[in-house]
Amino acid sequence: MTRPSPAVIDVVDALHRQRVADGIAPSSVWGVFDRDGLVASGGAGDRGDGTVPDADTVYRIASCTKSVTATTLLGLVGDGLLSLDDPVTDFVPAFRSVVLPTADSPVPTVRMLLTMSAGFPTDDPWGDRQESISDDDLDDVLRAGLLFDSVPGTRFAYSNLGYALLGRVVAVIAGAPFTAVATDRVLRPLGLDDTVFAARDARGHVVTGYRRHGSEWEALTTPGPGAFSPIGGLFSTVRDLARWGSWLAAAFEGTAPPFPGHPAAADTAADGDQAGPLGTAERRAMQQAMRMIPAEALPGSTRATGYGSGLFVEHDPVVGSIVSHSGGYPGFSAHMRWSVSTGIGVVAFENATQAKVSAAAAQAHDLVLADVRSAGDAAGTRVPPTTVSPETRAAQAAVQGLLADWDDERAATICTPNVPMDVPWDRRRAALATAVEAVGADLRATPVAEESSTPTHLRWWLPGERGRLRVEIRLAPLAAGLVQTLTVRAEPTPV
Repeated sequence: MTRPSPAVIDVVDALHRQRVADGIAPSSVWGVFDRDGLVASGGAGDRGDGTVPDADTVYRIASCTKSVTATTLLGLVGDGLLSLDDPVTDFVPAFRSVVLPTADSPVPTVRMLLTMSAGFPTDDPWGDRQESISDDDLDDVLRAGLLFDSVPGTRFAYSNLGYALLGRVVAVIAGAPFTAVATDRVLRPLGLDDTVFAARDARGHVVTGYRRHGSEWEALTTPGPGAFSPIGGLFSTVRDLARWGSWLAAAFEGTAPPFPGHPAAADTAADGDQAGPLGTAERRAMQQAMRMIPAEALPGSTRATGYGSGLFVEHDPVVGSIVSHSGGYPGFSAHMRWSVSTGIGVVAFENATQAKVSAAAAQAHDLVLADVRSAGDAAGTRVPPTTVSPETRAAQAAVQGLLADWDDERAATICTPNVPMDVPWDRRRAALATAVEAVGADLRATPVAEESSTPTHLRWWLPGERGRLRVEIRLAPLAAGLVQTLTVRAEPTPV
Protein backbone atom coordinates (compact mmCIF):
# COMPACT_ATOMS: atom_id res chain seq x y z
CA MET A 1 0.00 0.00 0.00
CA THR A 2 1.33 3.43 -0.99
CA ARG A 3 1.65 5.69 2.05
CA PRO A 4 1.16 9.46 2.20
CA SER A 5 4.20 11.56 1.31
CA PRO A 6 6.02 13.67 3.93
CA ALA A 7 4.86 16.75 2.04
CA VAL A 8 1.16 16.01 2.48
CA ILE A 9 1.70 15.06 6.13
CA ASP A 10 3.25 18.51 6.63
CA VAL A 11 0.13 20.07 5.08
CA VAL A 12 -2.13 18.11 7.42
CA ASP A 13 -0.06 19.24 10.39
CA ALA A 14 -0.25 22.85 9.20
CA LEU A 15 -4.06 22.63 8.96
CA HIS A 16 -4.33 21.80 12.65
CA ARG A 17 -1.70 24.31 13.73
CA GLN A 18 -3.62 27.01 11.91
CA ARG A 19 -6.82 26.09 13.75
CA VAL A 20 -5.12 26.70 17.08
CA ALA A 21 -3.58 29.92 15.75
CA ASP A 22 -7.06 31.04 14.65
CA GLY A 23 -8.43 30.46 18.14
CA ILE A 24 -10.80 27.64 17.16
CA ALA A 25 -9.58 25.49 20.06
CA PRO A 26 -6.83 25.59 22.72
CA SER A 27 -5.35 22.40 21.29
CA SER A 28 -5.67 20.16 18.26
CA VAL A 29 -4.27 16.67 17.64
CA TRP A 30 -4.47 14.39 14.62
CA GLY A 31 -3.39 11.05 13.20
CA VAL A 32 -3.25 9.39 9.79
CA PHE A 33 -3.57 5.60 9.65
CA ASP A 34 -3.83 2.74 7.20
CA ARG A 35 -4.48 -0.98 7.58
CA ASP A 36 -1.02 -1.34 9.11
CA GLY A 37 -1.82 1.13 11.90
CA LEU A 38 -0.85 4.71 12.73
CA VAL A 39 1.26 6.26 9.95
CA ALA A 40 1.79 9.78 11.29
CA SER A 41 0.46 12.07 14.00
CA GLY A 42 0.92 15.55 15.34
CA GLY A 43 -0.49 18.18 17.63
CA ALA A 44 -0.68 21.88 18.25
CA GLY A 45 -1.46 24.16 21.17
CA ASP A 46 -1.29 23.46 24.88
CA ARG A 47 -2.88 20.35 26.32
CA GLY A 48 -3.11 22.04 29.72
CA ASP A 49 0.31 21.40 31.24
CA GLY A 50 2.44 23.47 28.90
CA THR A 51 2.97 20.52 26.56
CA VAL A 52 1.85 20.06 22.96
CA PRO A 53 -0.69 17.19 22.69
CA ASP A 54 0.49 13.97 21.07
CA ALA A 55 -0.92 10.60 19.98
CA ASP A 56 -1.23 9.48 23.62
CA THR A 57 -3.02 12.55 24.98
CA VAL A 58 -6.56 11.75 26.17
CA TYR A 59 -9.62 13.59 24.81
CA ARG A 60 -13.34 12.98 25.07
CA ILE A 61 -14.36 11.38 21.75
CA ALA A 62 -18.10 11.94 22.26
CA SER A 63 -20.31 10.30 19.62
CA CYS A 64 -17.45 8.32 18.09
CA THR A 65 -18.44 6.11 21.05
CA LYS A 66 -21.52 4.98 19.13
CA SER A 67 -19.47 2.63 16.94
CA VAL A 68 -18.25 0.88 20.11
CA THR A 69 -21.83 0.67 21.39
CA ALA A 70 -22.93 -0.86 18.08
CA THR A 71 -20.06 -3.37 18.14
CA THR A 72 -20.90 -4.42 21.70
CA LEU A 73 -24.56 -4.92 20.79
CA LEU A 74 -23.78 -6.83 17.60
CA GLY A 75 -21.47 -9.14 19.51
CA LEU A 76 -24.39 -10.14 21.74
CA VAL A 77 -26.56 -10.64 18.65
CA GLY A 78 -23.83 -12.85 17.18
CA ASP A 79 -23.87 -14.92 20.38
CA GLY A 80 -27.58 -15.57 19.82
CA LEU A 81 -28.67 -13.66 22.93
CA LEU A 82 -31.11 -11.41 21.09
CA SER A 83 -32.37 -10.53 17.62
CA LEU A 84 -32.08 -7.19 15.87
CA ASP A 85 -35.81 -7.34 15.26
CA ASP A 86 -36.73 -7.68 18.94
CA PRO A 87 -38.83 -4.74 20.19
CA VAL A 88 -37.16 -2.47 22.73
CA THR A 89 -39.96 -3.23 25.20
CA ASP A 90 -38.52 -6.75 25.61
CA PHE A 91 -35.57 -5.19 27.43
CA VAL A 92 -36.82 -1.80 28.66
CA PRO A 93 -40.27 -2.35 30.22
CA ALA A 94 -40.70 1.38 30.92
CA PHE A 95 -40.95 1.95 27.16
CA ARG A 96 -44.38 0.29 27.25
CA SER A 97 -45.67 3.58 28.67
CA VAL A 98 -44.65 5.44 25.50
CA VAL A 99 -47.58 6.33 23.26
CA LEU A 100 -46.59 5.66 19.64
CA PRO A 101 -47.29 8.31 16.98
CA THR A 102 -50.00 6.35 15.13
CA ALA A 103 -52.28 3.45 15.90
CA ASP A 104 -50.41 1.21 13.45
CA SER A 105 -46.88 2.23 14.48
CA PRO A 106 -44.56 -0.64 15.38
CA VAL A 107 -42.72 -0.58 18.66
CA PRO A 108 -39.13 0.50 17.83
CA THR A 109 -36.87 -2.51 17.39
CA VAL A 110 -33.21 -2.93 18.23
CA ARG A 111 -32.45 -2.58 14.52
CA MET A 112 -34.32 0.72 14.32
CA LEU A 113 -32.41 2.09 17.31
CA LEU A 114 -29.11 0.91 15.80
CA THR A 115 -29.78 2.60 12.44
CA MET A 116 -31.26 5.83 13.81
CA SER A 117 -34.75 5.11 12.49
CA ALA A 118 -36.85 4.74 15.65
CA GLY A 119 -38.75 7.95 14.85
CA PHE A 120 -37.39 10.10 17.69
CA PRO A 121 -36.50 13.78 17.13
CA THR A 122 -32.84 14.73 16.73
CA ASP A 123 -31.64 15.59 20.22
CA ASP A 124 -27.99 16.66 20.44
CA PRO A 125 -28.32 19.67 22.80
CA TRP A 126 -30.56 17.74 25.19
CA GLY A 127 -28.82 14.38 24.87
CA ASP A 128 -25.34 15.80 25.52
CA ARG A 129 -26.42 16.86 29.00
CA GLN A 130 -27.99 13.55 30.03
CA GLU A 131 -24.90 11.36 30.38
CA SER A 132 -24.83 10.98 34.16
CA ILE A 133 -28.52 10.28 34.70
CA SER A 134 -29.36 6.90 36.22
CA ASP A 135 -31.33 4.06 34.69
CA ASP A 136 -34.23 5.00 36.96
CA ASP A 137 -34.06 8.57 35.66
CA LEU A 138 -34.20 7.28 32.08
CA ASP A 139 -37.20 5.14 32.95
CA ASP A 140 -38.91 8.25 34.34
CA VAL A 141 -38.25 10.03 31.02
CA LEU A 142 -39.91 7.17 29.14
CA ARG A 143 -42.92 6.96 31.46
CA ALA A 144 -43.51 10.68 31.01
CA GLY A 145 -43.86 10.09 27.25
CA LEU A 146 -41.90 10.89 24.10
CA LEU A 147 -42.39 12.94 20.97
CA PHE A 148 -41.95 11.38 17.52
CA ASP A 149 -40.98 13.02 14.24
CA SER A 150 -41.91 9.97 12.15
CA VAL A 151 -43.44 6.52 12.34
CA PRO A 152 -40.77 4.13 13.71
CA GLY A 153 -38.88 2.37 10.95
CA THR A 154 -39.65 4.87 8.17
CA ARG A 155 -36.86 7.50 8.13
CA PHE A 156 -33.50 8.57 9.56
CA ALA A 157 -33.10 11.04 12.41
CA TYR A 158 -29.95 11.21 14.53
CA SER A 159 -30.95 10.13 18.02
CA ASN A 160 -28.90 9.98 21.21
CA LEU A 161 -31.90 8.64 23.07
CA GLY A 162 -31.92 5.65 20.75
CA TYR A 163 -28.32 4.76 21.60
CA ALA A 164 -28.94 5.25 25.32
CA LEU A 165 -31.70 2.65 24.95
CA LEU A 166 -29.27 0.34 23.12
CA GLY A 167 -26.92 0.63 26.09
CA ARG A 168 -29.75 -0.49 28.36
CA VAL A 169 -30.43 -3.44 26.05
CA VAL A 170 -26.76 -4.47 26.32
CA ALA A 171 -26.83 -4.18 30.13
CA VAL A 172 -30.00 -6.24 30.46
CA ILE A 173 -28.79 -9.00 28.14
CA ALA A 174 -25.29 -9.18 29.66
CA GLY A 175 -26.39 -8.70 33.27
CA ALA A 176 -23.79 -6.00 33.89
CA PRO A 177 -23.45 -2.23 33.40
CA PHE A 178 -23.03 -1.18 29.77
CA THR A 179 -19.67 0.45 30.43
CA ALA A 180 -18.28 -2.78 31.88
CA VAL A 181 -19.66 -4.92 29.04
CA ALA A 182 -18.26 -2.65 26.31
CA THR A 183 -14.89 -2.52 28.08
CA ASP A 184 -14.65 -6.28 28.63
CA ARG A 185 -16.05 -7.41 25.28
CA VAL A 186 -14.66 -4.78 22.89
CA LEU A 187 -12.07 -2.34 24.22
CA ARG A 188 -9.70 -4.60 26.15
CA PRO A 189 -9.71 -7.53 23.67
CA LEU A 190 -8.63 -5.06 20.96
CA GLY A 191 -5.88 -3.60 23.11
CA LEU A 192 -7.58 -0.20 23.39
CA ASP A 193 -6.22 0.26 26.89
CA ASP A 194 -6.26 4.06 26.75
CA THR A 195 -9.95 4.17 25.85
CA VAL A 196 -12.08 4.52 28.99
CA PHE A 197 -15.49 5.71 30.18
CA ALA A 198 -14.21 7.71 33.16
CA ALA A 199 -11.46 10.33 33.02
CA ARG A 200 -10.07 9.05 36.32
CA ASP A 201 -9.32 5.70 34.66
CA ALA A 202 -7.18 7.20 31.88
CA ARG A 203 -3.47 6.38 31.90
CA GLY A 204 -2.38 9.46 29.94
CA HIS A 205 -2.89 13.16 30.40
CA VAL A 206 -6.59 14.12 30.09
CA VAL A 207 -7.16 17.53 28.53
CA THR A 208 -9.79 19.89 29.89
CA GLY A 209 -12.67 20.90 27.66
CA TYR A 210 -13.38 24.59 27.04
CA ARG A 211 -15.94 26.93 25.55
CA ARG A 212 -15.53 30.50 24.38
CA HIS A 213 -16.69 33.31 26.68
CA GLY A 214 -15.86 36.57 25.00
CA SER A 215 -12.13 36.52 24.36
CA GLU A 216 -11.43 33.93 27.05
CA TRP A 217 -11.57 30.15 27.25
CA GLU A 218 -13.92 28.93 29.99
CA ALA A 219 -13.12 25.49 31.46
CA LEU A 220 -15.96 22.97 31.63
CA THR A 221 -16.46 20.10 34.05
CA THR A 222 -16.74 16.57 32.72
CA PRO A 223 -19.64 14.47 34.04
CA GLY A 224 -19.19 10.86 35.07
CA PRO A 225 -20.64 7.75 33.41
CA GLY A 226 -24.36 7.06 33.50
CA ALA A 227 -27.33 5.89 31.44
CA PHE A 228 -26.28 8.00 28.43
CA SER A 229 -22.65 6.85 28.31
CA PRO A 230 -23.46 4.68 25.25
CA ILE A 231 -24.06 7.85 23.22
CA GLY A 232 -20.66 9.48 23.74
CA GLY A 233 -19.04 8.67 27.05
CA LEU A 234 -15.63 7.45 25.91
CA PHE A 235 -12.25 9.14 26.34
CA SER A 236 -9.51 8.01 23.98
CA THR A 237 -6.25 8.87 22.21
CA VAL A 238 -5.25 9.32 18.59
CA ARG A 239 -3.25 6.11 18.83
CA ASP A 240 -6.18 4.07 20.15
CA LEU A 241 -8.80 5.51 17.83
CA ALA A 242 -6.52 4.98 14.82
CA ARG A 243 -6.21 1.36 15.94
CA TRP A 244 -10.00 1.16 16.15
CA GLY A 245 -10.46 2.57 12.65
CA SER A 246 -7.76 0.26 11.31
CA TRP A 247 -9.55 -2.78 12.78
CA LEU A 248 -12.87 -1.77 11.23
CA ALA A 249 -11.31 -0.92 7.86
CA ALA A 250 -9.42 -4.24 7.80
CA ALA A 251 -12.72 -6.08 7.36
CA PHE A 252 -12.65 -5.08 3.69
CA GLU A 253 -9.16 -6.36 2.99
CA GLY A 254 -9.89 -10.07 3.43
CA THR A 255 -6.73 -10.74 5.44
CA ALA A 256 -5.58 -9.62 8.86
CA PRO A 257 -3.34 -6.53 8.93
CA PRO A 258 0.28 -7.58 9.39
CA PHE A 259 1.53 -5.12 11.99
CA PRO A 260 2.65 -6.79 15.24
CA GLY A 261 0.15 -6.85 18.06
CA HIS A 262 -2.85 -5.94 15.93
CA PRO A 263 -5.86 -7.83 17.35
CA ALA A 264 -6.93 -9.09 13.94
CA ALA A 265 -3.49 -10.62 13.42
CA ALA A 266 -3.56 -12.47 16.72
CA ASP A 267 -7.18 -13.56 16.97
CA THR A 268 -8.48 -15.39 13.93
CA ALA A 269 -10.85 -18.33 13.99
CA ALA A 270 -10.41 -21.52 12.03
CA ASP A 271 -12.63 -20.21 9.23
CA GLY A 272 -10.53 -17.05 8.99
CA ASP A 273 -13.55 -14.81 9.58
CA GLN A 274 -13.42 -13.97 13.28
CA ALA A 275 -11.11 -11.21 14.45
CA GLY A 276 -11.64 -9.70 17.89
CA PRO A 277 -15.19 -9.11 19.16
CA LEU A 278 -16.72 -9.28 15.66
CA GLY A 279 -15.88 -11.23 12.53
CA THR A 280 -15.14 -9.56 9.22
CA ALA A 281 -18.67 -10.13 7.91
CA GLU A 282 -20.23 -8.36 10.89
CA ARG A 283 -17.76 -5.49 10.66
CA ARG A 284 -18.48 -5.04 6.96
CA ALA A 285 -22.23 -5.05 7.73
CA MET A 286 -21.71 -2.24 10.26
CA GLN A 287 -20.21 -0.13 7.49
CA GLN A 288 -23.10 -0.45 5.02
CA ALA A 289 -25.61 2.37 4.64
CA MET A 290 -28.86 1.04 6.09
CA ARG A 291 -30.74 4.34 6.20
CA MET A 292 -30.58 7.12 3.63
CA ILE A 293 -29.88 10.53 5.16
CA PRO A 294 -31.82 13.40 3.55
CA ALA A 295 -29.65 16.09 1.98
CA GLU A 296 -31.15 18.77 4.23
CA ALA A 297 -29.78 16.90 7.26
CA LEU A 298 -26.23 17.32 5.92
CA PRO A 299 -25.90 20.93 4.75
CA GLY A 300 -22.89 21.45 2.52
CA SER A 301 -22.32 17.77 1.82
CA THR A 302 -21.80 16.79 -1.82
CA ARG A 303 -21.78 13.03 -1.25
CA ALA A 304 -24.68 10.64 -0.92
CA THR A 305 -24.67 9.57 2.73
CA GLY A 306 -26.40 6.95 4.84
CA TYR A 307 -26.19 5.53 8.35
CA GLY A 308 -25.06 2.01 9.12
CA SER A 309 -24.55 0.71 12.66
CA GLY A 310 -22.96 3.47 14.72
CA LEU A 311 -21.25 4.82 11.59
CA PHE A 312 -21.97 7.19 8.71
CA VAL A 313 -21.27 5.93 5.19
CA GLU A 314 -20.56 8.40 2.37
CA HIS A 315 -20.18 7.54 -1.31
CA ASP A 316 -17.24 9.19 -3.04
CA PRO A 317 -17.28 8.81 -6.84
CA VAL A 318 -13.50 8.25 -6.96
CA VAL A 319 -12.61 6.06 -3.96
CA GLY A 320 -16.02 4.58 -3.14
CA SER A 321 -17.29 4.28 0.42
CA ILE A 322 -15.91 6.51 3.16
CA VAL A 323 -16.93 5.57 6.70
CA SER A 324 -16.94 8.18 9.44
CA HIS A 325 -18.37 9.50 12.67
CA SER A 326 -18.07 12.84 14.43
CA GLY A 327 -18.22 13.58 18.10
CA GLY A 328 -19.44 16.84 19.56
CA TYR A 329 -19.77 17.42 23.30
CA PRO A 330 -19.56 20.45 25.59
CA GLY A 331 -15.83 21.20 25.55
CA PHE A 332 -14.81 18.63 22.92
CA SER A 333 -14.87 17.81 19.21
CA ALA A 334 -13.73 14.56 17.58
CA HIS A 335 -13.81 12.92 14.18
CA MET A 336 -12.71 9.64 12.58
CA ARG A 337 -12.97 8.59 8.94
CA TRP A 338 -11.48 6.05 6.53
CA SER A 339 -11.75 4.82 2.97
CA VAL A 340 -12.82 1.17 2.86
CA SER A 341 -11.10 0.59 -0.50
CA THR A 342 -7.68 1.79 0.67
CA GLY A 343 -7.89 1.49 4.46
CA ILE A 344 -6.44 5.00 4.76
CA GLY A 345 -8.01 7.14 7.45
CA VAL A 346 -7.73 10.20 9.68
CA VAL A 347 -8.65 10.86 13.30
CA ALA A 348 -8.62 14.27 15.00
CA PHE A 349 -9.57 15.78 18.37
CA GLU A 350 -9.94 19.29 19.77
CA ASN A 351 -10.97 20.55 23.20
CA ALA A 352 -13.52 23.26 22.48
CA THR A 353 -17.30 23.34 22.19
CA GLN A 354 -18.51 23.40 18.57
CA ALA A 355 -14.94 23.32 17.22
CA LYS A 356 -16.14 21.01 14.42
CA VAL A 357 -12.78 19.36 13.88
CA SER A 358 -14.61 17.17 11.34
CA ALA A 359 -14.05 19.92 8.75
CA ALA A 360 -10.27 19.75 9.16
CA ALA A 361 -10.27 15.94 9.33
CA ALA A 362 -12.31 15.63 6.13
CA GLN A 363 -10.03 18.09 4.33
CA ALA A 364 -6.96 16.22 5.57
CA HIS A 365 -8.42 12.89 4.47
CA ASP A 366 -9.16 14.19 0.98
CA LEU A 367 -5.60 15.51 0.71
CA VAL A 368 -4.08 12.23 1.85
CA LEU A 369 -6.23 10.15 -0.52
CA ALA A 370 -5.38 12.44 -3.45
CA ASP A 371 -1.69 12.18 -2.58
CA VAL A 372 -1.80 8.39 -2.50
CA ARG A 373 -3.65 8.27 -5.82
CA SER A 374 -1.10 10.63 -7.37
CA ALA A 375 1.73 8.45 -6.11
CA GLY A 376 0.07 5.47 -7.76
CA ASP A 377 -0.23 7.33 -11.06
CA ALA A 378 3.40 8.48 -10.87
CA ALA A 379 4.47 4.87 -10.40
CA GLY A 380 2.59 3.96 -13.58
CA THR A 381 -0.34 2.19 -11.95
CA ARG A 382 -3.57 3.64 -10.66
CA VAL A 383 -4.71 2.00 -7.47
CA PRO A 384 -8.03 0.22 -8.14
CA PRO A 385 -10.67 1.19 -5.55
CA THR A 386 -11.73 -2.44 -5.36
CA THR A 387 -10.06 -5.83 -5.43
CA VAL A 388 -10.25 -7.18 -8.96
CA SER A 389 -11.46 -10.79 -9.00
CA PRO A 390 -9.27 -13.62 -10.38
CA GLU A 391 -11.91 -14.23 -13.05
CA THR A 392 -11.61 -10.63 -14.20
CA ARG A 393 -7.83 -10.87 -14.34
CA ALA A 394 -8.14 -14.03 -16.42
CA ALA A 395 -10.61 -12.30 -18.74
CA GLN A 396 -8.24 -9.33 -19.03
CA ALA A 397 -5.42 -11.63 -20.17
CA ALA A 398 -7.73 -13.34 -22.65
CA VAL A 399 -8.93 -10.01 -24.08
CA GLN A 400 -5.35 -8.74 -24.35
CA GLY A 401 -4.49 -11.78 -26.43
CA LEU A 402 -7.62 -11.37 -28.54
CA LEU A 403 -6.87 -7.72 -29.31
CA ALA A 404 -3.32 -8.56 -30.38
CA ASP A 405 -4.46 -11.39 -32.65
CA TRP A 406 -8.20 -11.25 -33.31
CA ASP A 407 -10.11 -14.42 -34.09
CA ASP A 408 -13.92 -14.51 -34.11
CA GLU A 409 -14.13 -18.06 -32.82
CA ARG A 410 -11.82 -17.28 -29.91
CA ALA A 411 -13.78 -14.10 -29.21
CA ALA A 412 -16.93 -16.21 -28.91
CA THR A 413 -15.30 -18.34 -26.18
CA ILE A 414 -14.28 -15.26 -24.21
CA CYS A 415 -17.52 -13.25 -24.51
CA THR A 416 -21.20 -13.89 -23.84
CA PRO A 417 -23.49 -14.18 -26.94
CA ASN A 418 -24.89 -10.67 -26.45
CA VAL A 419 -21.50 -9.12 -27.36
CA PRO A 420 -21.62 -9.91 -31.12
CA MET A 421 -25.40 -9.38 -31.06
CA ASP A 422 -24.87 -5.84 -29.73
CA VAL A 423 -22.01 -5.04 -32.15
CA PRO A 424 -21.11 -7.71 -34.76
CA TRP A 425 -17.56 -9.06 -34.82
CA ASP A 426 -16.68 -7.47 -38.17
CA ARG A 427 -17.64 -4.01 -36.90
CA ARG A 428 -15.65 -4.57 -33.72
CA ARG A 429 -12.57 -5.55 -35.75
CA ALA A 430 -12.90 -2.44 -37.88
CA ALA A 431 -13.39 -0.18 -34.84
CA LEU A 432 -10.35 -1.73 -33.16
CA ALA A 433 -8.16 -1.11 -36.21
CA THR A 434 -9.32 2.51 -36.39
CA ALA A 435 -8.64 3.12 -32.70
CA VAL A 436 -5.20 1.51 -32.86
CA GLU A 437 -4.27 3.61 -35.89
CA ALA A 438 -5.50 6.80 -34.23
CA VAL A 439 -3.04 6.57 -31.32
CA GLY A 440 -0.39 4.21 -32.70
CA ALA A 441 -1.15 1.73 -29.91
CA ASP A 442 1.00 -1.27 -29.06
CA LEU A 443 -1.47 -4.10 -28.44
CA ARG A 444 1.20 -6.32 -26.90
CA ALA A 445 2.44 -3.74 -24.41
CA THR A 446 2.00 -3.85 -20.64
CA PRO A 447 -0.90 -1.64 -19.45
CA VAL A 448 0.25 1.74 -18.16
CA ALA A 449 -2.71 2.28 -15.82
CA GLU A 450 -5.94 0.68 -14.70
CA GLU A 451 -9.13 1.35 -12.74
CA SER A 452 -11.87 -0.84 -11.31
CA SER A 453 -15.24 0.04 -9.83
CA THR A 454 -16.27 -3.52 -8.86
CA PRO A 455 -14.46 -6.89 -8.73
CA THR A 456 -16.00 -7.88 -12.08
CA HIS A 457 -15.13 -4.64 -13.87
CA LEU A 458 -11.77 -3.46 -15.18
CA ARG A 459 -10.57 -0.59 -17.33
CA TRP A 460 -6.97 -0.36 -18.51
CA TRP A 461 -4.84 1.71 -20.88
CA LEU A 462 -2.27 0.57 -23.45
CA PRO A 463 0.48 2.98 -24.57
CA GLY A 464 0.61 4.48 -28.03
CA GLU A 465 2.80 6.80 -30.04
CA ARG A 466 0.10 9.50 -30.15
CA GLY A 467 -1.91 8.76 -27.02
CA ARG A 468 -3.39 5.74 -25.29
CA LEU A 469 -5.86 2.95 -26.04
CA ARG A 470 -8.54 2.47 -23.40
CA VAL A 471 -9.89 -1.06 -22.98
CA GLU A 472 -12.80 -1.87 -20.69
CA ILE A 473 -14.52 -5.13 -19.76
CA ARG A 474 -17.36 -6.09 -17.49
CA LEU A 475 -18.14 -9.73 -16.67
CA ALA A 476 -21.57 -11.35 -16.72
CA PRO A 477 -22.81 -12.95 -13.49
CA LEU A 478 -21.69 -16.40 -14.64
CA ALA A 479 -19.10 -18.55 -12.86
CA ALA A 480 -17.33 -19.10 -16.20
CA GLY A 481 -16.13 -15.47 -16.07
CA LEU A 482 -17.34 -14.46 -19.54
CA VAL A 483 -17.16 -10.87 -20.80
CA GLN A 484 -20.56 -9.21 -21.31
CA THR A 485 -19.18 -5.74 -22.19
CA LEU A 486 -16.07 -5.08 -24.27
CA THR A 487 -15.18 -1.56 -25.37
CA VAL A 488 -12.02 -0.20 -26.98
CA ARG A 489 -11.53 3.53 -27.39
CA ALA A 490 -8.72 5.74 -28.63
CA GLU A 491 -7.59 8.59 -26.38
CA PRO A 492 -5.28 10.74 -28.49
CA THR A 493 -2.76 13.04 -26.83
CA PRO A 494 -4.18 16.59 -26.81
CA VAL A 495 -2.50 18.84 -29.34
